[in-house]
Amino acid sequence: MSRLLGTIKRMFGGGGDRPPDLDATLNVLRTKTPTPVFWLVGKTQSGKTSIIKHLTGADDAVIGAGFRPTTKTTRRFDFPSSDAPLLAFLDTRGLDEPGYDATADVAALDGQAHVVVVTAKATDFAQGNVRAALEPIRAASPSRPVVLCVTTLHEAIPRQPHPTPYPFSVQESGVGGPESGTQGAGRTGAEPGSGLPNPDPRPTVPDDLRRCIEEHTRAFAGLFDVVVPIDLTRPEDGFPDPEYGGEQLKQALLTTLPGAYRQTLLRLKDATDALKDVHQRHAEPVILGYSTMAATAGAVPVPFVDMVIIPGIQARMAADLAKQYGQAMTMDRYREIAAAVGVGLVSRQLARQATKFIPVVGSAVGAAVGGASTYALGRALCYYFQAACEGHVPDAQALKAYYREQYSAAEQRWKKDAAAAKDRPPQV
Repeated sequence: MSRLLGTIKRMFGGGGDRPPDLDATLNVLRTKTPTPVFWLVGKTQSGKTSIIKHLTGADDAVIGAGFRPTTKTTRRFDFPSSDAPLLAFLDTRGLDEPGYDATADVAALDGQAHVVVVTAKATDFAQGNVRAALEPIRAASPSRPVVLCVTTLHEAIPRQPHPTPYPFSVQESGVGGPESGTQGAGRTGAEPGSGLPNPDPRPTVPDDLRRCIEEHTRAFAGLFDVVVPIDLTRPEDGFPDPEYGGEQLKQALLTTLPGAYRQTLLRLKDATDALKDVHQRHAEPVILGYSTMAATAGAVPVPFVDMVIIPGIQARMAADLAKQYGQAMTMDRYREIAAAVGVGLVSRQLARQATKFIPVVGSAVGAAVGGASTYALGRALCYYFQAACEGHVPDAQALKAYYREQYSAAEQRWKKDAAAAKDRPPQV
């Protein structure tokens, strides 16, 4: 415990780097935490960044600053942070350049990605390099889902509105492998699995747009499981629906992801959809990232281990949230908040350790409590920081009540998510 207190003091007091033992532990936890990894394959300006923005809600500056090199031709973006990621994106670059060889990228990234997302602009039919890059990726893991996104639909139908309601149905293909490439979502009727619009009872799709989608489904035949036509534009571009097909894309990804990873994406979507406050909307993914990691730590079936690890995770979350609100996180302030919400917390954690001796049950309880307590603390920190931004400090009793309310709701949600992930058959 003295070592843990020293860690927290250094984090909040600027007393040097984070201790390597804590970083090493967190690195192990990150590898065990269910973080969906999407491998983006497509030409420059084909809509990859727009997809990231739609899935995460992050802006261009955050995405641009968050990418880091992985290989000579790829880079990785962890959202909301590399410390506690909820989603990760692998972006393969250089496909436009002659002589691109995917061998090194396949070797480096194949074991990381859960779903491959291919982007192709509706009016860009020169996709030979993209197909050439996708072939070894598909061959390396034939059962891994590949989602083909036909993007920038408005370029195929200039000065015409998008057909509404969205006419391209999204369904699970149910079969992996190269043979199933023309099956799946976005099937729209001319023939089964063609990915083309069903004219009845859905609205008519303009012929030019129909031909564009037909051409891309032919160009990538045998290499994808799901096709989703999308048009993700900026609000200032003036389109009635700037996220055309966005929800259908999320549904396709949820359908193809394995159960535990699907729950992570669902939790992020449900939480951020309900948020209005700008601060909280940016803070929520940070809280979810750290609470998911804490749940992973809580599931370790060794008594008392998480009592040392989880406070370190929570301390780092507190520091990150303070930055979100432009507040200083000092040791005194951390003590003040912890004292307000921590009454009974230690005794609850001690009591929980006894369950660690019960196989399976102990890990499930530990995960729920670890995740819920960290989530509730994160929300309480936001409650505190928001009050500080408004020029006052919240009443300790009000802060405690808010924490308990958040904890109860989060614990129930964590148990529900765990049960849902467990009951679903594994996806490939």
